[in-house]
Amino acid sequence: MAPALSRTLGPSSVAALRPSPSRGLPRAALAPQGRRPAGARGVRWEAGRGRLVGARCASAVAEKAAGEEEEAAGEEFEYQAEVSRLMDLIVHSLYSHKEVFLRELVSNASDALDKLRFLSVTDPSVLADGGDMEIRIKPDPDAGTITITDSGIGMTKDELKDCLGTIAQSGTSKFLKALKENKELGADNGLIGQFGVGFYSAFLVAEKVVVSTKSPKTDKQYIWEAEANSSSYVIREETDPEKMLTRGTQITLFLREDDKYEFADPTRIQGLVKNYSQFVSFPIFTWQEKSRTVEVEEEESKEAEETAEGEKEKKKKTITEKYWDWELANETKPIWMRNPKEVEETEYNEFYKKAFNEFLDPLAHAHFTTEGEVEFRSVLYIPGMAPLSNEEIMNPKTKNIRLYVKRVFISDDFDGELFPRYLSFVKGVVDSNDLPLNVSREILQESRIVRIMRKRLVRKTFDMIQDIADKDNKEDYKKFWESFGKFMKLGCIEDSGNQKRLAPLLRFYSSKNETDLISLDQYVENMPETQKAIYYIATDSLQSAKTAPFLEKLLQKDIEVCAYLVDHRIDFLLCYSWLKLSLFHFFRFSTLLSRLMR
Repeated sequence: MAPALSRTLGPSSVAALRPSPSRGLPRAALAPQGRRPAGARGVRWEAGRGRLVGARCASAVAEKAAGEEEEAAGEEFEYQAEVSRLMDLIVHSLYSHKEVFLRELVSNASDALDKLRFLSVTDPSVLADGGDMEIRIKPDPDAGTITITDSGIGMTKDELKDCLGTIAQSGTSKFLKALKENKELGADNGLIGQFGVGFYSAFLVAEKVVVSTKSPKTDKQYIWEAEANSSSYVIREETDPEKMLTRGTQITLFLREDDKYEFADPTRIQGLVKNYSQFVSFPIFTWQEKSRTVEVEEEESKEAEETAEGEKEKKKKTITEKYWDWELANETKPIWMRNPKEVEETEYNEFYKKAFNEFLDPLAHAHFTTEGEVEFRSVLYIPGMAPLSNEEIMNPKTKNIRLYVKRVFISDDFDGELFPRYLSFVKGVVDSNDLPLNVSREILQESRIVRIMRKRLVRKTFDMIQDIADKDNKEDYKKFWESFGKFMKLGCIEDSGNQKRLAPLLRFYSSKNETDLISLDQYVENMPETQKAIYYIATDSLQSAKTAPFLEKLLQKDIEVCAYLVDHRIDFLLCYSWLKLSLFHFFRFSTLLSRLMR
């Protein structure tokens, strides 16, 4: 065949068919011009010669060209990972506090109950014989374990592999997608899970985790088990009749040696639930040690028994005995989820006292919902008294604003991000269903969202303070000013963007009102027509202001000096900020000294 081929093709033709390795051209570029297919497969037509070229040569050229084309495109590979090291990174790099493991597991349990509730709309049989929809947490200090049980939807064997055996696989995200596709169920905003890594936070404190679960979809109950330092897990069927669940999931954490003392403590668990999961929709019960008084018969000596042999009644005494029982941990309901028209004033006050450990009623509250680019609900409060420490004015480290996402606590440490420091005395909660959090649910990811939220919260706070000022009972605002006036002045100094909103909220003594505080609006209203400026003086005391050497000349002309600025720590800075404000109701600010110098 080779001699025949050499006779058929000249040297130039063979050279034309030979691809150039250095150029790596595709197969189409290698073909001589003018070629057209012949009728037979594997045979081609060589233009200009009228001869058929054998299939073997064409096939060899095509295979070589295809190989070079594949080499140019590259091969596709999948990422490989050392699972145990990856798990260690996920667990210990995502979360800044070990205690959040309980928040994550309770949130998963809440999602399981929510899924069951939605499925029961179209299939009521899933609720059969499952008991109440609830979450129970049982710490065992002796065994060094924590057991979290929910009566939710449970999981099948395949779902165990998908949800727990696949890192970053979110069962909740899948469920939400199915809800959106099923118009009968509707979309739900109460489901919390998103990234599919919350479950693995259990390994922050546990050396081994055992999950026992029963789904209404199957008669079988399965156990998933894994250790913290392992790259594999085990799934087996539960065969012990005493450990059978009617429905739901039970997670048992075998705590690390150095975490047993803290997290197997029932009181500590109760506190974590109240902090992170106080407003979860379903009841959460924790196993707690309690005490009660009971009457018991007194033990008598042998001689006393013989003496009182004929007596029918024996002496009794009261003792205190210890016992264990379930206790509801989240009895406080999220008041911000209700319609403001349906909430009584006393309910707002009680919520404030419980949520912030206060004993005085607040001066005012604001309950509102915002919609648009960022949607959230909020309840804000003006406290009934000022902070005990004056240092909080200039350097506040308060945790007064609590951020929730779907009623799960996220953070109260924002360092001025949600509220400016001059409003750090305001207390309240902010709850949203769609905030862009990072994977650990500890940090807001988009600063633009934070800016929008901050702007709306600050505006609502100004409205709340203005409502106090507009009340017929002026004593309320006087009380507010005595407690928080320095904060308002600090706002005028620092927040140039809101100076015009803050200025009407300021109060001062004046040359005509040395006992009652007045506002700038009142001052302007009382000005004579010939007066063109708002006059003020800054001194170290009210007495110094009254006896200022330059004051008499203005008083003789019946010109009121509006602002006696007597807080030397803040008011001298306020004078400077007023120069930047320039106008109030078209009147400029002028110091008493500048008036006399003209």
